[in-house]
Amino acid sequence: MKTKPFTTVLIAFAALMLVVTGCNAPAQKQETATEQVAAKPDMAAIKTEMQAIETEWANAATAKDIDKLMSFYADEAVEMNDDEPMLVGKAAIRQAMLKSWEARKAGTTVYYETMDVYGDGNVVTEVGKTTIKDAAGNVVSTGKYMGIFEKRNGKFFCIRDINNEDQKDK
Repeated sequence: MKTKPFTTVLIAFAALMLVVTGCNAPAQKQETATEQVAAKPDMAAIKTEMQAIETEWANAATAKDIDKLMSFYADEAVEMNDDEPMLVGKAAIRQAMLKSWEARKAGTTVYYETMDVYGDGNVVTEVGKTTIKDAAGNVVSTGKYMGIFEKRNGKFFCIRDINNEDQKDK
């Protein structure tokens, strides 16, 4: 069967128009899963949680309860104390803490105050101040600290700690 040239041209033109129209049509938006936006952490709640940790920490330091104190540190923690080499790991931190407690006068009380916290809720940097009082309640030392805590299995552990006194004993 013979096809008339006009019909062939018409069919070719119609096919060309379909291709051109299809290529220039706006893309249809595909429905995709809703993007998950990470919720901002409640820093006020984290600050309260950090203060609770610091209160327990201070109580352990005051009572010289080394096991309780060490429970706040991650195994690989690094401690950077005033005028001392860096301490790496719980064993080194434990030894330094026991040594510092020997030099501390009986009846002193340790206080830590969380001033501010920064982070994403899993890793938190805490900035605070330290106050140590003698048995009569007189301030004998003040200082500041910065700690980095990491949440593991729902609990914060100190992974880095740096602290120093405001003024050295004379």
